[in-house]
Amino acid sequence: MAPISLFRFPEEPLLAKLRMPQNRSDSALFLHCWRGFLNVISAIRFVARLATMNWGSLNARLDGAVSLPWFHVFLLALVQGITEFLPISSSGHLVMIWEGLDAAGVEVPEKTLAQQLTIDVAVHVGTLLAICIYFRGDIRDMIVGVFHLTSGRVDAGARLAIFIVVSFIPLALVGFFFKDAIVLNLHDIEVVAWATIGFGIVLYLADRAGMTLRRIEHMTVLSAVLIGLSQILALIPGTSRSGITMSMARILGFERPTAARFSMLMSVPAISAAGVLVGADLVRSGNLQVGLDALVAAVLSFLFALAAIAFLMAWLRRWSFTPFVVYRLVLGAGLLYWVYGTAA
Repeated sequence: MAPISLFRFPEEPLLAKLRMPQNRSDSALFLHCWRGFLNVISAIRFVARLATMNWGSLNARLDGAVSLPWFHVFLLALVQGITEFLPISSSGHLVMIWEGLDAAGVEVPEKTLAQQLTIDVAVHVGTLLAICIYFRGDIRDMIVGVFHLTSGRVDAGARLAIFIVVSFIPLALVGFFFKDAIVLNLHDIEVVAWATIGFGIVLYLADRAGMTLRRIEHMTVLSAVLIGLSQILALIPGTSRSGITMSMARILGFERPTAARFSMLMSVPAISAAGVLVGADLVRSGNLQVGLDALVAAVLSFLFALAAIAFLMAWLRRWSFTPFVVYRLVLGAGLLYWVYGTAA
């Protein structure tokens, strides 16, 4: 067998199986997306049934571990699961929703630090599991490739693993040293509004101007570094980690599905690191109790994230990022009206 070139990367077999035939009609693709939507609705109905059940005996066995209303658990899992991978910003939506509930007079119960950290860890675990399941072929190849590196072999999986690690380093350094400053100074609804609009325009321009000639086999260390550097901007609420990394990949000429695929694989170390940091805070808080609300949040975020990933990958095989850009512009304009219009 001929050795793998440093500039060639065989296509991951799972993606080849998932790719739709070129002659598949638009109606078939719509049916595929509609089925995914129905699966999400089924999950919502299932959770609604759970919320109406009598959990008294189980709550007693958990010694009061269930402490948050089901609506808030469901809302957090829904927002985190869907917006984590769509180019519309998960952190921005979380800021917007809690501010919106407060402005609407909806009572949001005070949460202890341990409760908030537990839910944060749960939704991170759920979204991470969704990525690992959907891209299980890539994950498997990278794990095998890392083991091959120990024997001096550099195969396709090893190269992909190297690219993912390289792309993660800039975010890890900036996030580690400046996380607290970012949280204190940038988590504001006005920042979210401007970032939503500004980086939405960036996504549109990158998608329109970028070539569609490069695929994952054309990835280089320089490309991985540039995409990794763009990920730093995702620390600004409203930017969207997936949106900004896909924008950079499109600027570099990668096809839309490839840009989305690499961006989502980049999220594995990013989400893992975020979960570890939050988990460390939870350990320091001295309350490691995992309640039913955390378990439900993890399951829900997994289901919503898996549906969002499948939808986005199917969409980008045929169409552009424009609908997401339009959504961001409308959302950002609404937020700006809320900030400036209501204050006048």
